[in-house]
Amino acid sequence: MMQVNQELQQALEELQVVKEKLHQAYEELEQRVTERTAELVMSNVLLQQEIIERESAEAALRQSENLYRQLVESQTDIIIRIDLQGQITFANVAACQTFGWKQDEFRCQSYFQFLHPDDLTQVMESITALGYSSHPLTNYERCALTVNGIRWFQWNAIAIHNDKGEVVEIQQVGRDITEQQAALHDRQLAEAALRQSEEKFRTFSENTHATIWIRSADSFYPLYISPAYEKIWGRSSQDLFEQSTSWVDTVHPDDRDRATQSIEQLFSGSQSISAEYRILRPDGAIRWIWNRGFAVYNDQGQVNYYGGIAEDITERKLAEQKISEQAALLDIATDAILVRDFQSQILFWNKGAERMYGWLSTEVIGKDLHDILYPAGTQQQLKEPLKCVIESGSWQGELHKVTKSSQKIIVESRWTLMRDSAGDPKSILTVDTDITQKKQLEEQFFRTQRLESLGTLAGGIAHDLNNILTPILASAQLLQGKFFQDEERSGQLLTLVESNAKRGAALVKQVLSFARGYKGEPTIIQVQYLISEIIQIAKQTFPKSIEFSTIIPEEICAIAGDTTQLHQVLMNLLVNARDALPDGGNINISVENKLIDEAYTRMNLDAKVGHYIVITVADNGIGMPPEILDRIFEPFFTTKEVNTGTGLGLSTALGIIRSHDGFIKVSSNVGRGSKFDLFLPAVEATHSFKIEDLDLLPGEGELILVVDDEAQIREIATIILENHNYQILTASNGIEAIALYAQHKHQINAVLMDLMMPEMDGITAIRTLRKMNKQLQIIACSGLNSMEVFAQAADVNVQAVLSKPYTARELLNSLHHLLRG
Repeated sequence: MMQVNQELQQALEELQVVKEKLHQAYEELEQRVTERTAELVMSNVLLQQEIIERESAEAALRQSENLYRQLVESQTDIIIRIDLQGQITFANVAACQTFGWKQDEFRCQSYFQFLHPDDLTQVMESITALGYSSHPLTNYERCALTVNGIRWFQWNAIAIHNDKGEVVEIQQVGRDITEQQAALHDRQLAEAALRQSEEKFRTFSENTHATIWIRSADSFYPLYISPAYEKIWGRSSQDLFEQSTSWVDTVHPDDRDRATQSIEQLFSGSQSISAEYRILRPDGAIRWIWNRGFAVYNDQGQVNYYGGIAEDITERKLAEQKISEQAALLDIATDAILVRDFQSQILFWNKGAERMYGWLSTEVIGKDLHDILYPAGTQQQLKEPLKCVIESGSWQGELHKVTKSSQKIIVESRWTLMRDSAGDPKSILTVDTDITQKKQLEEQFFRTQRLESLGTLAGGIAHDLNNILTPILASAQLLQGKFFQDEERSGQLLTLVESNAKRGAALVKQVLSFARGYKGEPTIIQVQYLISEIIQIAKQTFPKSIEFSTIIPEEICAIAGDTTQLHQVLMNLLVNARDALPDGGNINISVENKLIDEAYTRMNLDAKVGHYIVITVADNGIGMPPEILDRIFEPFFTTKEVNTGTGLGLSTALGIIRSHDGFIKVSSNVGRGSKFDLFLPAVEATHSFKIEDLDLLPGEGELILVVDDEAQIREIATIILENHNYQILTASNGIEAIALYAQHKHQINAVLMDLMMPEMDGITAIRTLRKMNKQLQIIACSGLNSMEVFAQAADVNVQAVLSKPYTARELLNSLHHLLRG
């Protein structure tokens, strides 16, 4: 296109020269006509000559213009000339065809309407700049709006000057490069994709923990080895490039044949290979490698190169070895270990399960667990364990199952919820221990212990039976004598005989029921009936010098448990209370509903949040000293004389209460008596009951001084009180409490004082505080719960006594009554 422009320019310049010559000829002619009229003939000759010359010049000019037009019109590039206002003054055929206009209509159109809007501003600036510069614009690329849509053009522009050197027009030559541009764009995309792919491969290979290798198809020479090689092998990858077969020397001697055979298979035409072998590191360590190789083919189906991944699987191998060892341990375990899904399908069954239940794993895998271990009528026991393991993740308890031979067994079963990698429940792991023989021995032991209790009651039973038999024998003799004919007297005597006979039968029935016992499924027990039955036996068998009193509110909740075992616990406690009253006294049995909250459980690890029934058996007997109190639940520990007790009563009672998910609290004071509190879960207990759910009595911003040497008790007391509109100061001993009270004497409204503390105990601290302020409100608190401790608290004139562990309700109620009466 530059050549075309130059040719056009040359033609224009020749044309301009011709025009100037014509002009000069005309001037000379006029001058000669004027100046040399006389020389007319000569002038005519000269005129003729000039005319000939002018005709020749015009012919040359027409020839030059025709040549220029033919040159322009024959171009496939578009040629457009515009004035300085952007109006088209000339366009060749190619331009008219490209933009869809006729030549005469195309002239005077605005050139800018055919430009893409995104390019319009820059093009106008370029044309303006061209008017002030002698340098052409070359090879600039812009879009134009043609009849075939948006097309890319490469433009060259040049300024056209008049005879005064002024720019009057702009000539532009454009070449359609849309196809070249699309091809260039595709190539750039392909190159960018290639660079991105190479970058991804480089990033992946340099950051992956596995070694990526690429080797040539002919000599297996390494073309690429990723950096992980040096980390796994502990060797420089340069060694492989210098000696391509040196990798074989790093393989463990026992595994070299397997490693090299896999590579030979790749050479033999296998599309992929996989091999596991050990390598020897320079530091002497042995690592396991999993090498996978494959062939990459070209379009002709020939191997282009070989690639592969060598992964360090040492940890996996160790884990597999550990799993294998654990599997062996599971198989030698005496417990039955099995896994089931949530459709009760058996997934795992160890050798212990085979021995316990008689079923081989091949017989039960994939089968329904209920069909194998739980016959009809026993599946109801699974509802609570399944609910518990889903909610809390684990469950532990006793279950009744059957073996392949239909033998009934009792197992101690532990269930654990298993989750998948996403944390969703997927199965349940169960570990069963056969406790059938243990339960049988327990039953024998419990019965023996009951019989021991009956032995201690024998004297009372004999006395009561004699009292029953006396009126029966006397009436029988009278009926045989003079009252035989007396109908009125006979009727009275027969009624007396009948009532005493029924009384005796009831006593015998109760004794036999207690002695034989019956162990079955836990049942719902109404506490008031349980206590009335045991009181009835005690009243009939205990000395008359012992009085009984009971406090049983009507709204007492029920409990779930074994009636015989709970009978045994209460009878044992009553017998111990009787023995503590050699000269007679009082035995009190009371029952209350109690809600144990989180505060209470933090101070008593045996307790759980929820509703409990508390059965209290208290006497005013001889009591127990602390050294005896600490040992009363030890098996075979007894303070009774030889042959009068086995020392198993209280340990048995504790085991029974714990088997019912309960616990026992004991307090005693020498000379004043003992008190046993039995805590048993209520049937309708709320299993998750938080402090904030309670309707408790709040404070009114009072400042409370909490004194306790246990940091956890100070913490929970602070939480309770601050959450219920109290302000708190805390002290860890009596000395610190006195110092704080002296500092905040006029702000502190009440003191919660622990009685047993190091350095200065609570009693001493209370006496000191009383000297500072006789009107100070004080709540004494103790974990000993002995009558002696509370008697000491009464001596120093405290307003309330709180036993540890205490609930949030008990603490807040005590403060409320203390401060607001």
